[in-house]
Amino acid sequence: MRDTAIVFARAPRLGAVKRRLARGIGDRAALRFHRATLFRLLRALAADRRFDTVLALTPDAARLRLPRRVARIGQGQGDLGQRMDRALRRFPRGRAAIVGSDIPAAGAGDLAAAFRALGCACAVFGPAEDGGYWLVGLGPRRPAKPFVGVRWSTEHALADTLANFRGRRVAMLRPLSDVDSEAEWASLPTLWRY
Repeated sequence: MRDTAIVFARAPRLGAVKRRLARGIGDRAALRFHRATLFRLLRALAADRRFDTVLALTPDAARLRLPRRVARIGQGQGDLGQRMDRALRRFPRGRAAIVGSDIPAAGAGDLAAAFRALGCACAVFGPAEDGGYWLVGLGPRRPAKPFVGVRWSTEHALADTLANFRGRRVAMLRPLSDVDSEAEWASLPTLWRY
């Protein structure tokens, strides 16, 4: 069974994406950033033949033209943990990893590293510098409720999730940052600001 990279994203719509970032740089600039970062990641992952690439999009009925070799699924209802759990359960026998769409430095090499780590670990995380995580990958032997009790969008998200993996081998990837504020956006290399 092939490994599956799942990109989690909101449909690129004005006023509906990167709202915290938009407060500092405006809705149009935030939309351009979101769209460019999402499609750069999708193209990079789709070009890598080591794994399949799937876009998990919300809202479910949103229309979006995707690069070749990218399948699409809806995220469904619920909090972030419920939606991630649902997406990962679509691939129960293989290794699957969810990556956020707003991590400019993430690429195909990071997903390949995640799948290698899952060769000897039950789960792999890409820690974010804000206490959350930009990637989570699971092998076929998964806890029943990997995302229960997580305080999403806080500095506790990674620690809360790791508590659900007690007694299981977990691997960590390199820490990366998502872009949620004008200061984080301004610190990016110019080519990533779009």
